[in-house]
Amino acid sequence: MVTARLDLRLDPLIKEKAEKASVLLGMDSLTEYIVKLMDADASRVIAEHGKISVDDDVFTRFIKACDNVNPPNKTLRDAVSFTQGQGIE
Repeated sequence: MVTARLDLRLDPLIKEKAEKASVLLGMDSLTEYIVKLMDADASRVIAEHGKISVDDDVFTRFIKACDNVNPPNKTLRDAVSFTQGQGIE
């Protein structure tokens, strides 16, 4: 069930083009056209921002760094103790 509303103002020429596009695509309304565009674009943007792409050599260096981790030094252990004492997770 659709319950949310979106009120917007736009240039009349943009509205006219969108109405024409919705008719050309055989959609029932301008609202259907806009909703489909928003949904597709929002999904694309979210997917793009939900992943990181790096070159193979960068990933290889990252994995090597993870595999060759030095044991925590006193400063790091002290910092962990401090944050735990402050209730910071």
